[in-house]
Amino acid sequence: MKILGIGSNYVTDIKDIEDKKKGKKFIFSKPESSLAVNCDVAYPSAITNQLIYEVELVVKIGKEGKNITKEDANSYISEIAVGIDYTATDILKDARESKYPWEFAKGFDGAAPISSFKPVSNYNLGNIDFDLKINGEEKQKSNTAFMINDFADIIVFISKYMTLQPGDLIFTGTPALGKGEIFKGDQLQCSVNGELLLDFKMI
Repeated sequence: MKILGIGSNYVTDIKDIEDKKKGKKFIFSKPESSLAVNCDVAYPSAITNQLIYEVELVVKIGKEGKNITKEDANSYISEIAVGIDYTATDILKDARESKYPWEFAKGFDGAAPISSFKPVSNYNLGNIDFDLKINGEEKQKSNTAFMINDFADIIVFISKYMTLQPGDLIFTGTPALGKGEIFKGDQLQCSVNGELLLDFKMI
């Protein structure tokens, strides 16, 4: 399984999307061992003291594809979940300053908590609300209409470089506002179209 993600993929104003599309796409990866499915997550205090959260919709690939066209791209999505992309920002800063790869900043155990998946047929891909509450307070909220690169754009881009296979997961970007630091003891709740799909605690 590949776990891939795209950086900086949401705007606060839909009018900004076309201009932002001209920028380069930034893709990163996480190992399968970073997944934590519908369970509490241990704060990785042995490696970091600065953990940043980003809520994201996650799409699962349902069939194999390479050099996928824009017209066909959405047909490769089988299911959708919601998840958190955790980043150990102190590790990331050190890696960037040393010009080293930064997999450890995003790929540690528990760096990708996700919900169970729902059939893609449940959703209108261009109009999905999702949000994150921490300790009952809303921290992030957006809609897929605010994506710079929509699901199809991401799939087309990735498939130019690597074959997408059934079971591959793609984290599709976080809302433009609201990401921040998470702490031990925090309760996170993520909803999609008002339905609570992910509810877990940092322990």
